[in-house]
Amino acid sequence: MSPKYLALDWFKENHLSVTSRVVLPISVEEYQVGQLYAVAEASKNETGGGEGVEVKENRPYEENGEKGQYTHKIYHLQSKVPGFIRMVAPKGSLTVHEKAWNAYPYCRTSEYHHNEYMKDKFEIKIETWHKPDMGDQENVHGLDNSMWENTEIVNIDIADRSCISTKDYNPEHDPAIFKSEKTGRGPLGPEWKKELANNPNCPHMCAYKLVTVEFRKLGLQTQVEALIHRVEKRLFTNFHRQLFCWMDKWIELSMDDIRRMEDETQKELDEVTCELLLLARVYSALTDGVFAPGEEKMEESEEQSADSGMRTGNNEGHSFR
Repeated sequence: MSPKYLALDWFKENHLSVTSRVVLPISVEEYQVGQLYAVAEASKNETGGGEGVEVKENRPYEENGEKGQYTHKIYHLQSKVPGFIRMVAPKGSLTVHEKAWNAYPYCRTSEYHHNEYMKDKFEIKIETWHKPDMGDQENVHGLDNSMWENTEIVNIDIADRSCISTKDYNPEHDPAIFKSEKTGRGPLGPEWKKELANNPNCPHMCAYKLVTVEFRKLGLQTQVEALIHRVEKRLFTNFHRQLFCWMDKWIELSMDDIRRMEDETQKELDEVTCELLLLARVYSALTDGVFAPGEEKMEESEEQSADSGMRTGNNEGHSFR
């Protein structure tokens, strides 16, 4: 066997998978609407001045007997990283394509397609099953024994304040404080899961999220994959805290309402992107050859960098998922 394929086998055998279990006082049917509402809101919130999320496609799909909604998004991370990283990052390394197939209650997402820098050496796969239980099912995704043995189980409690960093905390997104006026659910106390399991009048469900990360760079694989899993846990936690606390905004919406909202969100993002591209071209035409290299342009770049940081700073708690 060639060294190339031996290396690929080594990477596959040594990567870590994590299954996060998120229990919610919501039915599987309600979650479908709530999730899509929260994703649409997060897409707008993550877009600061044209950077963040660009929706390329959002359409129904059918393949191999599976039916659902297909989306293709591009995440622009330039304004999400410190200035010194933007200066040294290779071209294309701060742009990530995400393709998702939502055949609810099963969903799968791949974040790696067409990354111009990492090519096929970096992949994040998320497979989710939504089940009407309390998160007590084992190996929901049907992994083989060897992979299941290398899968870490993480239970996420959306009401546990200790899991939230100070910069992420927002009292408006705290399930321990929020009470739904339309459903009467919440606030969630320390024993809310036990109470929910014994309450026949309140629906419940669990989102089982299997995250598999492959970062094929010798010397960096373990550290990078561990970092990504920590980030994913943070995103899942913040996202579901928001979803629960936004309940009164989406609980009465239909799937038709959600699709209209998605279309409006995509139009807004497209308009922002087009406007910025136009402004960038005008600016380039006006300033081409006017400034001496390394002088005014550099100063302006630093100002724009600072402004970008201020503009995106309030979006820390929002999730792409």
